[in-house]
Amino acid sequence: GEHPAMELALAHAVLRQASRGEVDAVLRVYRPRDNVVVFGRRDTNRPRFDDALTACRAAGFTPVVRAAGGRAVAHTDAALVIDHVSHDPMSPGGMEGRFVDYGELFASVFRGLGIDARVGEVPGEYCPGAHSVNARGAVKLVGTAQRMVRDAWLFSSVLIFDGVAELRPLLGTVYAALELPFEPASVGAVRDEVDVTLDDVERAVLDAYASRFALEPASIDGSTIAAARSMVADHRLPGH
Repeated sequence: GEHPAMELALAHAVLRQASRGEVDAVLRVYRPRDNVVVFGRRDTNRPRFDDALTACRAAGFTPVVRAAGGRAVAHTDAALVIDHVSHDPMSPGGMEGRFVDYGELFASVFRGLGIDARVGEVPGEYCPGAHSVNARGAVKLVGTAQRMVRDAWLFSSVLIFDGVAELRPLLGTVYAALELPFEPASVGAVRDEVDVTLDDVERAVLDAYASRFALEPASIDGSTIAAARSMVADHRLPGH
């Protein structure tokens, strides 16, 4: 029942804990409960940013601002968000290696589900990046972003399972307002590529991480939630 910005604030709070050595590594995989447009900090400085916010409101999407880099990303509740936080004395180094490594991890997951998955930018994609994960070299399925601080990093991935019919026109309007290039046809979803459920995809993602890391179930403690609540304002937008 909390504002969607709480999800971003929670990742921010865990990253801060990791930077202090209070946690070693945390993997959080969750399904959003809201339709959201996540803006990068640079987006908020565009001359017509208010027009982009109006488009979000008209479409029934809540706009928020993330700590990691990149441009605007939208998702419905038919998505998975994967936040991987790690304490790392070498941070802020290693950014390129993580992009390559985790891009291939997601591509491998999709290939295992029967998708012709590749790593690379699709022409005209939202939040463009050389390590986006796409299907057939035609539509983007996963976008990744990082935030690095002293002694810790956050690697965040957004996997689009469904909702293309809503996302394409919305992102078209948002990117037009931001005066940034965008091709609506570049937006893809796993469900359009192969007949699987979101449960299937989530299980495959967790299996892929479990093949690399010793995963143990964990809960979010009260102090972390309290810290996140204190950061929610950093990720909310005025009037939203």
